[in-house]
Amino acid sequence: MSELSTRVPRHLWIVGALTLLWNAVGAFDYSATQFRIDSYMSQFTPEQLAYFHGFPAWAVAAWAIAVWCSLLGSLCLLLRKAWAVWLFGAAIVGMVLTAFYSYVLTDGMALTGAGGAIFTGIIWLIAFSLFFYARAMARRGVLR
Repeated sequence: MSELSTRVPRHLWIVGALTLLWNAVGAFDYSATQFRIDSYMSQFTPEQLAYFHGFPAWAVAAWAIAVWCSLLGSLCLLLRKAWAVWLFGAAIVGMVLTAFYSYVLTDGMALTGAGGAIFTGIIWLIAFSLFFYARAMARRGVLR
């Protein structure tokens, strides 16, 4: 490939850094919920706490896949690794499974309200944007 086609665009560093921070917040949320950190969990109602703590193991695993693959995907963007595409794709699969549990098998929407639904929509938008962005960067030869 020519030098021009593999030049790293400035936006890669911006997207990588911002999404690394964004996904680090998601990783903290997951960790604080799983470790039941009181200072973090005190923001939730008793009903919401019971809901979060009642997740079956497969839903917790799917949530973990979504969170940690997203974080690693952002890191791979910064490292210019094509694995970012696969990691963001795996994160979306984890999100699908988690959403299936939250919105089909249980009534998670009732517990999180409209604000939770809007925030979930934003998370989905960012996740798909990252997947397509990483795929485009891989196709351009920016990610190896």
